[in-house]
Formats: sequence, C-alpha cells, structure tokens
Amino acid sequence: MTDWTEAQAPDNDAIEALARDVIATFPPEFAGHAQAVILRVADFARDDFLDALDIHDPLELTGLYDGVPLTEKSLAEPQAFPDTVWLFRRAILDEWASRGDVTLAALVRNVVVHEYAHHFGWSDDDIARIDRWWE
Repeated sequence: MTDWTEAQAPDNDAIEALARDVIATFPPEFAGHAQAVILRVADFARDDFLDALDIHDPLELTGLYDGVPLTEKSLAEPQAFPDTVWLFRRAILDEWASRGDVTLAALVRNVVVHEYAHHFGWSDDDIARIDRWWE
C-alpha cells in the first residue's frame, strides 16, 4: 500500500513541465505556431473567463485558449494581446482524481492539445470528431 502521508499535489511548475513536454512533441507544421503562444498555469480560472463561458464551478474548466485563432488573424487588424493557453491546475487535478483511469500526464496532454487546437483554428466540434477522449 502506498504511504500518502508525505505526498503533495503537483504544483503549477509541475503541470507546466508536463505541458511543455507535450508542446515539444508537436509536429513541425504546428510547432512554430505553438511557440508564439504564451503558456500559463493558474490554480483556477479567473472570474471573467468563467463568466464569459457561463461556467459557475471553476472545477469544470481545465483549460482555455485566450486569443485569436490563426484562421481568423488579420494583418489589417493587429491583436492587442498575446495568444495564451491557460491550464487550471486544481480543475485538472480534480478531474484526474475523479476519473481514476488516466495518468496525470495523459490528462494534461489532452487539455494542452485541445487548447492549442483552438489556436490552430479548430472548433470544439472539429476536435470532437478526431479526439474521442471523453467517451
């Protein structure tokens, strides 16, 4: 039996390291574009993110792409803020614990790929057609 008395939950740096490992494996046609995106890890989503998505429980949002997808960018209308992928540590850990059937690295990988896919211009429906993760 594992002794959990000294165990600690992974911190933001550990989640970021897992995410950066995933980004390092992106195919070349995506890797360059991914490098232009800021990666941030926070314990919970900010209230303005939750409000914009009409989410009431911060544990329901594991990640978010905040930016303009590549397919919508325009030189005529420069973006005033950098593209950012947010990972929300507490929501990720909560989902990981409640699922019990995936590794933390696999869950982080799924969230990272999903959010970067939005940067590349994919909709949730596009992602769902390819990624059957939630079934």
